[in-house]
Amino acid sequence: MSALDPLLKPVIAAGMRLQWEPAQQAHVLLYPEGMVKLNGSAGEILTRCDGARTLGEIVADLERTFGASNLGADVNSFVSYALEKQWLELRP
Repeated sequence: MSALDPLLKPVIAAGMRLQWEPAQQAHVLLYPEGMVKLNGSAGEILTRCDGARTLGEIVADLERTFGASNLGADVNSFVSYALEKQWLELRP
């Protein structure tokens, strides 16, 4: 898999809504046909996909927030998956 351009700005796709679901104790992605319950990592990534932050900024924020390093490949992998599933769109 090739790396995504770190200057692209991922945003939740039209018709989708990300929200915290207290009953599930997890972030969920809602769409007209159903719902996807997200694990903690996916929820943390998607909450930052606001169309304003670049992919590079999202990675840096996650690394800062969780005191981790080298998260770029994992975030790239998840964002690529979310793009394939049409959960996200990219802005230049």
